[in-house]
Amino acid sequence: MHDASVFSIQWTVFPEQHAAKLTPDFIMGKYQSYLRRITLSMARPVWTANGLDFRLLSTKIGLLAFSAPIYSDAGSISSVTLHICGGHFVQRDQCNRGRFSFMSEKFDGGVKVTVQLADYHPRLLGSLTPCRYRKLLYRLTQACIHKLVTVRFLSNLYQDLEGEKISFRVVKAHVRSGEDI
Repeated sequence: MHDASVFSIQWTVFPEQHAAKLTPDFIMGKYQSYLRRITLSMARPVWTANGLDFRLLSTKIGLLAFSAPIYSDAGSISSVTLHICGGHFVQRDQCNRGRFSFMSEKFDGGVKVTVQLADYHPRLLGSLTPCRYRKLLYRLTQACIHKLVTVRFLSNLYQDLEGEKISFRVVKAHVRSGEDI
């Protein structure tokens, strides 16, 4: 984005019969389990008195730290948002700005499940004016991994609920203006 923050959004639509199950808490819990499984337990979600930490293995090294969940219900859209408040993957002077959200939106015929990262300032970008090298480094590492993990998570969740393996394709959507990195 114009302020050197990162915005990323992925979503998929589920059949209507899963509407009751696809609460933001359910989605967030499934995401935590999935992340732990695919990282071979290297990234471990740990609930603390302050919120949720993703830690390296069984150590106290925090990759990302999140505040307590904030819940919202606005008509057909329900969400849970975790504010990024620290960790080795975030710029120290930009803590408490980023948000990680899990949303479900009910509509006739289905449920849209969305995972969104907004206003995040990754440490790899280095500053509010990152150079090309840092942008490339971020794009090839953390951004690529986040996108891959989230897309596969949504696919895996769909397969778990529907009980069948599906093929999917990623469709690029322009949701906000900014530089694609």
